Amino acid sequence: MLSSVAERVYWLGRYLERVENTARLMSVYSAMLFDLPSGTHIGWGILIDTTGCNEEYEKLHSTMDEKEVVKFLLSERKNTASIMSSVSMMRENARTTREVIPAEAWELINNLYHHLKDNVGRSTGRRARQQILEVVVGDCQRLTGMLASCMSHNTAYSFIEIGRKLERADMTSRMVDVGSITLLPDFSSESKQRLFLEPYENVVWMNVLRCLGGYQAYRQKIHNNVRAEDVVRFLLQDYEFPRAIGYCLCSLDTDLQTLPNHDDVLHAVSRVRKITNSVSVRNLLQRGLLDFIDELQISIADIHEELQHTWFRPV
Repeated sequence: MLSSVAERVYWLGRYLERVENTARLMSVYSAMLFDLPSGTHIGWGILIDTTGCNEEYEKLHSTMDEKEVVKFLLSERKNTASIMSSVSMMRENARTTREVIPAEAWELINNLYHHLKDNVGRSTGRRARQQILEVVVGDCQRLTGMLASCMSHNTAYSFIEIGRKLERADMTSRMVDVGSITLLPDFSSESKQRLFLEPYENVVWMNVLRCLGGYQAYRQKIHNNVRAEDVVRFLLQDYEFPRAIGYCLCSLDTDLQTLPNHDDVLHAVSRVRKITNSVSVRNLLQRGLLDFIDELQISIADIHEELQHTWFRPV
């Protein structure tokens, strides 16, 4: 396989996962705001922090109200991480690799692109927005199932899966960061913490799980109520839930072993697995998640760099 084709299907996988994750995040976050105790003000800026688009957003907007944030993440062409931009890039990567992906997959991606192009500008209201986000998540899941069941599990498929798992691990790390109660300014004073911390924390972590589609899987494995320590351990270290970082890295390891010259990339994956497996979640929550998540995301980015050097742009 040409390195250019490998890189395009890899990014097809990454954009596929990014589109679904962003749609899930926006949908669940909107619902979460209605579940929070009255007087709690966490704002829409957390969505910008989660997606890492602060610099791009500040170039276009001076405030972070609901309408501006939603438009920026849903349809803003100047935001390369918006759903519309990501679907456009996914479509372009699929168009240029149509010889290696199922024809039905290309048709589904193309239809999703045109559906968004025709309707995304009218999706500013909450009900219309929710409907279009449901379409996006549903089509992404159908596409994932179609690739798994209709595409030969060859080198091209391995690169798609590697892109998806790497993007998924990155988003899960961001969601764990957002779930940290230390990010939320309403609990800066000790008295407020005593009064609101428990119900607020449960609501936040419950919605983090729902954003990742993991609430039911969590309750099946952890029979206790939703608690920060259990949720963080589940999302970092579980090897059975497909969106847990532990599962993503283990699956990534398996996919990489099907490819030649994989030693350097496997070493990068092993470094991240050591970081997530060895950490004490209880101590981590006491110290705060920010530094740990920063280190984790840098290590995940290192895997991408090794992929680039090994297969896409070898020196």
